[in-house]
Amino acid sequence: MAARELPVVVRYALELFAPLGTLRVKAMFGGWGFYCDDLFFAIVADDVLYLKADAQSAATFEAVGGRPFSVLRKDGRNDTMNYWTVPEEAMESGEEMLPWARAALAAAARSRKPAK
Repeated sequence: MAARELPVVVRYALELFAPLGTLRVKAMFGGWGFYCDDLFFAIVADDVLYLKADAQSAATFEAVGGRPFSVLRKDGRNDTMNYWTVPEEAMESGEEMLPWARAALAAAARSRKPAK
């Protein structure tokens, strides 16, 4: 089977994230997951980019109008995950995106499980 072609929003996000480090993207659950230097820090689902947040950073995303990533379960309940949309201007340039992406990487690093 041929490799799945990257959607435009995924290719564009890779451009925005380029200054961060070594990037890779992986197809997952009908969307895409982004890794930077092996930290999982972003997802694209339904052509929307979401960045990783945690208890320390979620309020910042919420304060600028960010929406959390949510999944409708088979039982009808909505589960939210700690991945948030970014302000519209962050999608317009790498310079505007960098603080948000760095915050996502920091959240990913804080949530990383220690090696056994």
